[in-house]
Amino acid sequence: MTISPIFHNARPEGELPPQEVAAFDLLDALGIDYDRGSHDAAFNMELFLCNRQKTSFYLLCMPPDKPFHTKDLSAQINSSRLSFAPEDSLWELLHCHPGSATVLGLANDTEHKVQLLLDSEVYDAPYMSCHPCICPSTLKLKTADVLNRLLPHTGHAPIIVDL
Repeated sequence: MTISPIFHNARPEGELPPQEVAAFDLLDALGIDYDRGSHDAAFNMELFLCNRQKTSFYLLCMPPDKPFHTKDLSAQINSSRLSFAPEDSLWELLHCHPGSATVLGLANDTEHKVQLLLDSEVYDAPYMSCHPCICPSTLKLKTADVLNRLLPHTGHAPIIVDL
């Protein structure tokens, strides 16, 4: 995998997809600092899930090395039969493609149909990483900025879970 140098508060050069432009514009507007690295497509550990009826949607942020068991999560959020949400729902609600689901996509969920789930390790960490709504870049954000600036702006309150 090829990885670029790390850039501070600098979006990639050239023409960017609209959802990526919107993600960087949001960070700039909210005054959120970030470090960015570009790389080959790398899929993250933010999972886009739904209940069986596809009426409740969840964005789960968890460490990449942690095992994920739907049964454990289902019990904590009182939602049975969780599965991966359909690709069209991911695009419709967060404007992301598979593998690039991100907390930054919550800005597109203006009807608040997606519930953010943060694993306690992510919640307690000083930094978290995410994609800017596309997977060939990864951003490092201060968790406090996500919790205190980004989420209040989007109107999403996280549920803390232990996986």
